[in-house]
Amino acid sequence: MAARGRVTVNADLAKERTSATFDVENLTHFIDGGVAATKRKRYLQDLAINDPELKNSKPWAVMTRKEQYETALRKHIYMAKRLEEMGITDERDKLNYKEAGANHESSPIGVHLSMFLPTLRKQGTEDQRKRYLPLAEKLAIIGTYAQTELGHGTFVRGLETTATYDAKTREFVLNSPTLTSMKYWPGHLGKTVNFCIVMAQLYTNGKCYGMHTFLLPLRDLSTHQSLPGIELGDIGPKFGYGSNDNGYLILNNVRIPRENMLMRYAQVLEDGSYVKPANAKISYGTMTLIRVGIVTNVSRCLAQSCVIAVRYSAVRRQTEVSPGGPEAQILDYQTQQHKLFPLISTAFAIYLTGIEVYRIYNGVNNNVEQGNLDQIGELHGLSAGLKAFTSSSCCLGIEVCRLACGGHGYSQASGLPKIYVNAIPNCTYEGENTVLYLQTARYLMKCFTKVQMGEKLPGFVSYLGTDLSIKSTIKSDVSLESLLLAYEHRAARMVKAAAMNIQGLVQEGFTQQEAWNKSTQQLVWATMAHCHTYVVKTFTARITGSNLDDQTKKVMTALCKLYGVHGMVENLGDFIQDGFMNASQVDTVTRKLMYLLAEIRPNAVALVDAFDYPDQVLDSCLGRYDGDVYKALYEYAKASPLNNKDVLDSFNTYLRPLQGNTGTSSLAKL
Repeated sequence: MAARGRVTVNADLAKERTSATFDVENLTHFIDGGVAATKRKRYLQDLAINDPELKNSKPWAVMTRKEQYETALRKHIYMAKRLEEMGITDERDKLNYKEAGANHESSPIGVHLSMFLPTLRKQGTEDQRKRYLPLAEKLAIIGTYAQTELGHGTFVRGLETTATYDAKTREFVLNSPTLTSMKYWPGHLGKTVNFCIVMAQLYTNGKCYGMHTFLLPLRDLSTHQSLPGIELGDIGPKFGYGSNDNGYLILNNVRIPRENMLMRYAQVLEDGSYVKPANAKISYGTMTLIRVGIVTNVSRCLAQSCVIAVRYSAVRRQTEVSPGGPEAQILDYQTQQHKLFPLISTAFAIYLTGIEVYRIYNGVNNNVEQGNLDQIGELHGLSAGLKAFTSSSCCLGIEVCRLACGGHGYSQASGLPKIYVNAIPNCTYEGENTVLYLQTARYLMKCFTKVQMGEKLPGFVSYLGTDLSIKSTIKSDVSLESLLLAYEHRAARMVKAAAMNIQGLVQEGFTQQEAWNKSTQQLVWATMAHCHTYVVKTFTARITGSNLDDQTKKVMTALCKLYGVHGMVENLGDFIQDGFMNASQVDTVTRKLMYLLAEIRPNAVALVDAFDYPDQVLDSCLGRYDGDVYKALYEYAKASPLNNKDVLDSFNTYLRPLQGNTGTSSLAKL
């Protein structure tokens, strides 16, 4: 269990755990991927938790930004070296170790590991990989991925940084030709890295060939001084990510050898001739990987928030249910259940979806390595939409968890603000969510065109050929099959409606682009429905196809139904617009929602316990495994730096003069 040993537990929490109808450990093993995986995870977490080098000298919230940066830099470099010493290469092992050691402190070398290294591996030539990877893997060189500019972000084709090939010297000349062309926001660019991979418009022989990647030294490897022609620095405090030195970069006629263009796929020959890649989207592979990773990352943030909010809701008692009676646990109020239980189901649904999408990514990536690029577009369409849908859903859920904790949720002591500010950037980086929805919409419009032409679509998108005349099969109860049919109908109808709207506008005389621009909100709605359907289908398949014991499967099936039913009620208009559901079926779905809240209530604490997050990872007074919330809050308050002195100097500077105006004798009488 998450407590990692015997502890005295709050009586209400202890009662919640004994009332559970399933074995928590079995569900934890299912989440982790088996008994051995759970054992391995806990071993790695305990290594980090018990390592004195990973202890903070004081609470994170009271550190200055410089202290946060230096603390996180020290810890993450230490963890990277420890992982290397232990020979740990598995990505999940790394995540479990670093999550326990970092406590939601964003890594000042995270982009080096997640983007710089993967881009070198996937887009560098064999010679480039041999030269740079050994140094990068040992952190002798530390890099970032510089794509976003002051004036452009998600619209990659609009980036202004230039890389012009000089055939005489066999060099590329890199420039930031305008104010808006400076690189702005790349993680760790400000003070940490000494290299970067730059996305720039390639010019050779007087022609622009679009965006390509270049390996650029930024700082002297001995002194860490900026190299000639390079201006870079930190962009200042942000909403969160205090430990991350997001930076800016201005290039002024910076020359790099021809060999510094990453040329595994696209090439510039010595004479300036350009050799194009087999697929232009091949250079987006790193972004796709990050988007896939975001799905799992945000689900973990939501899961941790649910642990905190549900445990606190079991401990917190508020208001008499009957006059003179005891105050009730706020978890017993249906309104609190309606806030939190669907979020538990969302955390599970999106986590399991993340595992499935990562499996698909690995399959497509293996095909790409073998020269088969056929599935790149399909993967891009899936990863873009799911990144947007899951990050939006989870970040909204984290805020609901915070609000469900009342006033204490506003305090850094709850742990929720720290989780939120580290999760919310996922809605923007690696593609702003609305733009990503529209990228997936383009893929869906292509699929719908094939349906109109009578083609049968493969895989998940085959639902777009659904017969929309079929009505809901919901009767006196709601089955998983009837839920999936409803979601597929909704998405198919909305995709068709968006497509027909575009086609209608074109027939009225608008250009294709004008028609698209006049339909973008409808396209976003359709894509959201498409992604929602994917998550429902994946959650259903993962649960029904599992080897869970009967009791655990029963609870998880109820949670799966709750995810689907809650989504229907929240988006009811989408399901009834074309008469797919009637009033009686709407009543059935609404009743089912309330029934599921009551069914899940005895297992709420056990369900969040199954996520198996140690207290050190949650870093929350409210979410403690032992439920000793109020003592923890008191200790947290006493640790405030303002309490180091009983009387602050500001009393003599500002308050005493005010009292002096009143008169000492008058105050003495009080």
